[in-house]
Amino acid sequence: MITQRYQLYIERTDRARNMARFYALSIEPNLFGEACLTRRWGRIGTAGQVLIHHFEREKDAVVLFLELLRKKRGRGYRTVVRNRRLDG
Repeated sequence: MITQRYQLYIERTDRARNMARFYALSIEPNLFGEACLTRRWGRIGTAGQVLIHHFEREKDAVVLFLELLRKKRGRGYRTVVRNRRLDG
């Protein structure tokens, strides 16, 4: 059983190289109680590709999640801060 959901969206852009990529990770339970790490990546504005890993233990999914995050940060991917308009 998953104790909490993990979600991450990061981007890497470089106008000089015409690079605009995204990478998304999430850990969610499936119908059988397994932890599923879903990876999505591709060019910003496209659906991209998807790869799903199944784990019996949440801990194993989190270890891979953090390892992938470390590698992507090392390659220049960063979180995106978007301005939100607050109604009130």
